[in-house]
Amino acid sequence: MPSFPKISIVTPSYNQGEFLEATLVSVLDQRYPNLEYIVIDGGSNDNSIEIIKKYEKHLTYWVSEKDRGQSHAINKGFEKATGELFYWLNSDDKLEPGALETVIENANQYPEIDVFVGHGQKADLLGNVTYYKEPGELSFERLCQWMNGGNFMQPSCFFRRSAWEAAGPLDETLNIALDVDLWLKMVKKVKFQKIDKLLSSALVHEGAKTTAFRNRMVVDCAIVVIQAGGEKFVRKHLDEMADNLSSHQKFYSEIVNHPLIKIIKPFLRPFVKRPY
Repeated sequence: MPSFPKISIVTPSYNQGEFLEATLVSVLDQRYPNLEYIVIDGGSNDNSIEIIKKYEKHLTYWVSEKDRGQSHAINKGFEKATGELFYWLNSDDKLEPGALETVIENANQYPEIDVFVGHGQKADLLGNVTYYKEPGELSFERLCQWMNGGNFMQPSCFFRRSAWEAAGPLDETLNIALDVDLWLKMVKKVKFQKIDKLLSSALVHEGAKTTAFRNRMVVDCAIVVIQAGGEKFVRKHLDEMADNLSSHQKFYSEIVNHPLIKIIKPFLRPFVKRPY
């Protein structure tokens, strides 16, 4: 007889009406029989409330009120959650068809595992896949190298309530690396396992945090890794970045100072756009 443990999904949102409906539909179209779906809106003034009300009969709980940001909204949602498995899906991301079924199959098969991480992808507004990520080694050491290839995509990560109770809630002072901070806390206390299937798709657009705040993300990730005890990994990454920069500068210098450049430079000038 199939087992359908309750899955609690939280969607935090603020003025994401343009994308919110696709997110909600991607969850509801899973047709999972034991779903608890919670939407925490931060007091949107676009068409978000209209969209939420359109689907409210399928929602366990929703609220629209001012909050202190994404971390606070997710924490509020999980305070309401009663499921065995926890998950959050941002309002510009989508679950892939069959994702919940895949996660439950793994959760039932491996009761000793607390966190399940699948493949994830990013797609642009036209639906073109721009990035695909398979999780690598899910160890503390590797997650400390988050900005150097040791990462995975948050929308493809599900965890048991026990993992949240062991490592949560989210640090509400964090706005960018809030998920990395949680994973580093979890991996010290509970077991992670990969799922070799695509579970989610994140939308690439100008307002997405990972797009708009790329440089800030590097800094914030470095800070949470250091706070978790991974300073040596940050130092190593920074050293590699410095070496790469030095190498690029040397390569550039060799090119611009090459005798051939002086010969062809007059011919290149019409094709080079002036910066003024």
